[in-house]
Amino acid sequence: MQTSQRPTQSTPTADATADATKWSAVAEWYHAYFTGLVMTMVTRRSAREASELVFHIFRRQHLERFLPGLDKLGLQGLPPAIAAARYHYLSNAIGGVKVEYMEASPRKAWVRYAPPRWAWQGTAVCAIPGEVSRAVLRGWHAHNGVSLGTQRLGFVCTKQTMDGQPGLEGYYYEYDHDISPDERLRFARGEAAPDFDPTRAPVLPTASWPEERLQKARRNYAMEYVRTALPELVSLYGPFDAAYLGGITGQLIGMQFYSETATAMGLPDHGDATDFARFMVTLARAQGDEAELVTGGPHPCVRQASWKLMSGIADLHGSAFDAWNCLLDGALSAHNRHLALKVTRRLDQGDEAFEWQIVPRGRPGKF
Repeated sequence: MQTSQRPTQSTPTADATADATKWSAVAEWYHAYFTGLVMTMVTRRSAREASELVFHIFRRQHLERFLPGLDKLGLQGLPPAIAAARYHYLSNAIGGVKVEYMEASPRKAWVRYAPPRWAWQGTAVCAIPGEVSRAVLRGWHAHNGVSLGTQRLGFVCTKQTMDGQPGLEGYYYEYDHDISPDERLRFARGEAAPDFDPTRAPVLPTASWPEERLQKARRNYAMEYVRTALPELVSLYGPFDAAYLGGITGQLIGMQFYSETATAMGLPDHGDATDFARFMVTLARAQGDEAELVTGGPHPCVRQASWKLMSGIADLHGSAFDAWNCLLDGALSAHNRHLALKVTRRLDQGDEAFEWQIVPRGRPGKF
């Protein structure tokens, strides 16, 4: 087995460091939105419906990312249990998730997600029911064998953070017989993972990456959760409920995280309409989008000619934009509560770009 290597990074330039900081801020922005969306489902709908959404998010990610990811990470041809566990170790580490890997045999390999848990950041961990965490395992871990073309691979969960245990852990196990769908995920709380030895773990592909590449990968990792979540929210609960649930989450997260995001972008966290327009342009570019500030009219205007977050998703309903746009609404209300965001063009509805004007807020319901 290959072993971990010490990073050999060159000294970054000032511009590269600035980009890495912005990408890190975008990662936190979308990370918070994903966590907030799950909490919104728990508090405004039910634990059952939150679990349903999480199951569909992780199953969709699995179907889109697992097999291509095996190729990218060089894991094709390995025994099923080893390939599955190494995928989780390597792919999550790229995203900045604290994860451990322990190989017991060619047919048994452990993964452990140690505290603090990435998905349920900060105090949010106290609001996530155990059934939501189990939905993650049902959506992804229990389906790895199916995707690999074997009916003998299952996942055995031995610990769950949500239940007050020290991390989420378990092992992939290849049985000597075909197993039923109900056996693809089982729980064995009396077992415990062995200690993690970094020198015996697979080589992290990030070991020689410069900081800016690492932060860009982590940005993309966090954005992927929202990219998956919003279409699933619309599919499960319809456009009106999705716009509300995703929108109230966006409003709250935008308000709560605006100050630290603007600061990370090197911008003031309060000011006039032009100041906020500059924030929108900087945020969009840090997300990987083309954006510009247009002046000369009665109000500052921002045009965004691409939407990396949802690029390539067919038949995307407009309520996904409505929910996402509330992140900006919330941020503007924290920046200056006397201003409003007016959408004048929509890329997702056939226009050549998104376009917003930042205008004085009038009486409720009017610009």
